[in-house]
Amino acid sequence: MRLLPWQLTFVLAIVVCAGVAFSYLYESGKEVERVRSVVQNATAIKDTVIERPKVGLMTSLPIYWPLEAEFADLASGNVEVPWQREVIEVRFEIVPLDTLSPIPALDPDAPPIDPLEGLKNLAVIQPKGLSPADNVALDEWVKQGGKLLLVLDPLLTGHYHVPLGDPRRPADVALIPPVVARWGLSVEFDEEQAPLRSETFDEGSRLELAMAGAIRVYDAAADCEVTAGAAMVRCKVGEGRVTLLADAAAFEGERTQDGQSASIHGLARYAWE
Repeated sequence: MRLLPWQLTFVLAIVVCAGVAFSYLYESGKEVERVRSVVQNATAIKDTVIERPKVGLMTSLPIYWPLEAEFADLASGNVEVPWQREVIEVRFEIVPLDTLSPIPALDPDAPPIDPLEGLKNLAVIQPKGLSPADNVALDEWVKQGGKLLLVLDPLLTGHYHVPLGDPRRPADVALIPPVVARWGLSVEFDEEQAPLRSETFDEGSRLELAMAGAIRVYDAAADCEVTAGAAMVRCKVGEGRVTLLADAAAFEGERTQDGQSASIHGLARYAWE
């Protein structure tokens, strides 16, 4: 059967339209796949962020919030967080702690709330002092498998623009909690030492120390590794691990200095991994 000219034109138009439609659907399909890939990647990134391991943090240093931040700013979230917190939160989710020992629940019939429950990693950095209950809770938590980074500086060298006696001021001199002696360790201080020195640990990580303490392992039965020129020690305690550092310079300063971020990452790896 022969087609009339107008019929032939009509058929050709249909063929052209079909080709355009196919091309559109093909390109749309590729776009859908691209969108699906982006969504999947975003979901993977989101899951990775959510799955950052948690680390409890008790400290008198301005690590989680700025030293001079007002309560209204903290409540509104309209405050720039310290660089130390940003460095830690690259790999960990920080859980700020005011106590280590169980506290009464609001419901008198409910069991006490354990602030260390569910935490595998903990940083106690230049605390203002640990209560007897905190010492007991910390010892039990480590023996049950917890990994602790304990930083006790005999003499802080950072500058803080709040007067002595102000509750916001960090503890200038560390109070050595009794649990340290229970683990067979002591922290000593040499006033005649060089004010600044650089030490290495963990196969190449570096610490810049400032008037650091010296850690002595006096219990022959202690399973410990002394490093960083005796400014740091890592000990196995029960099923857990204690990393004690007698200098807080890596966590001090309003602005990060060369190597500080790397030092904090190295300490986190050494203490918690």
